[in-house]
Amino acid sequence: MKAILGKKIGMTSIFDATGKNMACTVIEAGPCVVTQVKTMDRDGYNALQLGFDNKNEKHTNKPEKGHYAASNTSAKRFVHEVRDAAIDKKLGETVTAAELFAEGDAVEVIGTSKGKGFQGVVKRHGFSGVGDKHHGQHDRERAPGSLGGSSFPARVFKGLRMGGHMGDVRIKVKNLKVVRIYPEQNLLVVTGCIPGAKGSYVIIEN
Repeated sequence: MKAILGKKIGMTSIFDATGKNMACTVIEAGPCVVTQVKTMDRDGYNALQLGFDNKNEKHTNKPEKGHYAASNTSAKRFVHEVRDAAIDKKLGETVTAAELFAEGDAVEVIGTSKGKGFQGVVKRHGFSGVGDKHHGQHDRERAPGSLGGSSFPARVFKGLRMGGHMGDVRIKVKNLKVVRIYPEQNLLVVTGCIPGAKGSYVIIEN
């Protein structure tokens, strides 16, 4: 597997060769430093640990400083392991997007969606809400309505669509295509949208 860490910059649109306007996302992908190399003999599996985005020294504790000193680099804010990595790099070496990807490659992007806090059933599950009441709603037009349980089973079934915490979950978006690479700025432009707010960290896999 090939993978690199990055940061979501924002969205834009570009025209392809046929003149079609495509919505795209700009990602600052790397450069990442190999901060640890795990092997089958020592750790039980093969993996590369990548670090991205320098961390302020005053926010770095001594164990972290010692860990990153082994790879002769500063502490990183975002660290991720790539198992069975198809990347020929050693400890302390740098990985860039231009080395791993080419224009036209299909990639998968993993990120954390925006947190929405506690939301009701209209926003969270798409209930009809105002103007289209459900059974048991009375005059509360954004309420979930009757839950269905009575003296039997006298409880709420697990998984029932109700209000609750929405967003702030790990999401993988597949079948995205790399349409532009800017090696000097370490930028990748991929088709479509990816989860997270501007400035949030993402993982780009192939």
